[in-house]
Amino acid sequence: MKHLVFIINPHSGVDRQKAIQQAIETYLDTAQFSWEIQHTQHAGHGTELAKLAADNNAFAVVAVGGDGSVNDVAKGLVGSHTALAIIPKGSGNGMARSLNIPLKVEQAISVINGNNTIMMDLGFVNEYSFISNAGVGFDTIVSQQFASSKKRGLMVYAWLTIKNLLSYNELDWQLTVDDITTTERAFIINVANGKQFGYNFQIAPDASWTDGLFDVIIIRKFPKLLGFTIAWRALRGTIHHSPYVRVVRGKKVTISHPSLQYFQTDGDAQPAKNPLQFHIEPAVLKVVVP
Repeated sequence: MKHLVFIINPHSGVDRQKAIQQAIETYLDTAQFSWEIQHTQHAGHGTELAKLAADNNAFAVVAVGGDGSVNDVAKGLVGSHTALAIIPKGSGNGMARSLNIPLKVEQAISVINGNNTIMMDLGFVNEYSFISNAGVGFDTIVSQQFASSKKRGLMVYAWLTIKNLLSYNELDWQLTVDDITTTERAFIINVANGKQFGYNFQIAPDASWTDGLFDVIIIRKFPKLLGFTIAWRALRGTIHHSPYVRVVRGKKVTISHPSLQYFQTDGDAQPAKNPLQFHIEPAVLKVVVP
């Protein structure tokens, strides 16, 4: 029998934990799987628990949460035979949406029952790993403020975007993709392994988890009055057709600027060491998908 380890943040609330456990008991195929629930106790604990589960030959570790929780668990599974599975319970749920994993718990469990896996690429930047995307510019500011907000949801994210849009000053970034160097006056430079930030905001509509390449999305300086047009294109999956957007593909990326202080990985703001050096590791993470 295959064993599953569900990892839940206890700060998500007692009611949510009870609901998750009830859903597992109701919908999981127990003829196929044995299971247990473990709780994280501190930052990075999901990585430790996932690695232990992999060492004990679990079939999959199920990250119950948003992209931050998914990323935390994934770090402990890289290079192992244990798969990552997802029950999306975050705000944006960018990875789950990109992988077509349903947002309803019972349907996400049905995906696990299906027992279908792929081998996914993983991105690395300096000492950090990321599943979906990482980058610099405007999205880093929004990520910082969203993390410190007591509220979550699309409306908060949209408000922070609108609040910062007019006052944001673009920088001249030095960008190198596979040994080709350019200077880009950019609103955002995003190094994408997956398609979206979350909330169906598709920063890299053509990105693939399995092609061994990053899609580097450069949103150049644009008239701020066109901000809503850029956002609408992202929601429609056509941002790469904007005249203000350039897409480059590559395996290695370097981004630098003298004033670089922060960047974001999967929506979490991180302190930066200049330059940022990215590389991709192909097919190092097994993931349960529909």
